Amino acid sequence: MSEFGRRQLARRRREYLYRKGQEHRLSQIQARKQRVKSFLEDDKELPGDMQKTAAKLVSSALWDDEGAARAAMMTGESGDTDIDDEYRHGGVEDPKIFLTTSHDPSSRLKMFAKEMKLIFPNCERMNRGNFNLKSLLSSAKTNGFTDVVILHETRGRPDQIVVSHLPNGPTAFFSLHDVKLRHDIPDTGTMSEAYPHLIFHNFVSKLGLRVQCILKYLFPVPKDDSQRVMMFVNHSDWILFRHYVEQRGDNGKNEGVIEVGPQFSMLCHKIILSTLDEEKSADVEHVLRPYENTAHKRLLMAPGLPFSDDEDEPAPNTEKSYDVAT
Repeated sequence: MSEFGRRQLARRRREYLYRKGQEHRLSQIQARKQRVKSFLEDDKELPGDMQKTAAKLVSSALWDDEGAARAAMMTGESGDTDIDDEYRHGGVEDPKIFLTTSHDPSSRLKMFAKEMKLIFPNCERMNRGNFNLKSLLSSAKTNGFTDVVILHETRGRPDQIVVSHLPNGPTAFFSLHDVKLRHDIPDTGTMSEAYPHLIFHNFVSKLGLRVQCILKYLFPVPKDDSQRVMMFVNHSDWILFRHYVEQRGDNGKNEGVIEVGPQFSMLCHKIILSTLDEEKSADVEHVLRPYENTAHKRLLMAPGLPFSDDEDEPAPNTEKSYDVAT
């Protein structure tokens, strides 16, 4: 990387850390305002640590903008304004995906990588070779990529996908299960390369919305007449992926959909607030806790199942029960 590129990345990192500190400071002030407001509404005596600053907080709260809260009520999305949110400009520019595999991939992983390249529009696939992780991400940042996707395997079976958003994260780690390639699915149709419509179902909690945000901004905004549909369904914290193409007759009417593959199930087992090359020093947002006694009782991404009948979409076959703790 050139000297100019290194200075540019360092400048972006300093700006990111500054904005993150600003957000933390403003969120603490807002929390104190809400605490004073709740005491005054309940007609309770203020604690000693709040009595000196209560008058100043109440006077400043009169000028707070309620637009974000009202927008959250209308749209159903969070009204929080994350200054350091890497996806705050999502949808303005099309994402550019860098796809690669682990070292010395098998033939099945190479085939899976070729199919995943067709899943992500504006994606470029590169053979891993002898590139280490740091030089790989540095090259991706220099060439303007927005996300790096790395596929891993165990004994020829794809078992992990890592999504790292550039230039400052976050990075999500997903385990892969029940992977079926296109040639494993009977009567698959022709795969379209149009920008797909996305369907996210049963992503309700804070963790669910976070995972939805990470996956959603891997895809550009589609046209209204696009016939390609991708489905992400949360079933007991497992994310079921399906890929369909709409079939239209000569008169332009919809005649149903046909699955074109591939299909797989994902389980988010870790999210860090940095890029993949800084995993050891990064803050961990979520981590998998598989051996807690109550792990099998909790659903983290949604309070319930996505379907009224559990037989509509079965959960992946696995002997272990997993959970995520924040």
